[in-house]
Amino acid sequence: MAEASLSGGSKEAPKIVWNEKQRKFETEDKKAYLEYEVRGGGKIMDIIHTYVPSSKRGLGLASHLCVAALSHAQTHSMSIIPTCSYVSDTFLPRNPSWNSVVHSEEVKSSM
Repeated sequence: MAEASLSGGSKEAPKIVWNEKQRKFETEDKKAYLEYEVRGGGKIMDIIHTYVPSSKRGLGLASHLCVAALSHAQTHSMSIIPTCSYVSDTFLPRNPSWNSVVHSEEVKSSM
C-alpha cells in the first residue's frame, strides 16, 4: 500500500529493509547494505560496514542506510558505535543531530 507511492519519481527515498537474521539494513535489491553487530546485552549496535556498489554511488544510499539503522537504534533505545569509517568520518559530521545516539563511555561519568 505505502510502497506504491515510492514508485515513479527519482527523488523519493529508496526502501531500506531490516534483515534481522543477517544483521543488516539493505536496499530491496540487497546490493547496498549496512552491517552491524549487537553488543552490550542488546543495547548497543556496532555499525561495522557500509557498502554501496560503484554503479549506485552518489545517490545517497549510504546515508539512507545510516538513517534507517540509527532510527532503528533510537526507537529501540540502543546506542551505536560507529566502527564503519563512513559513519564516523562522513555521515555523523554531516548529520550532527544523530550524535545523541552514539555510544559514549563518558555519558555515565558526566551524570
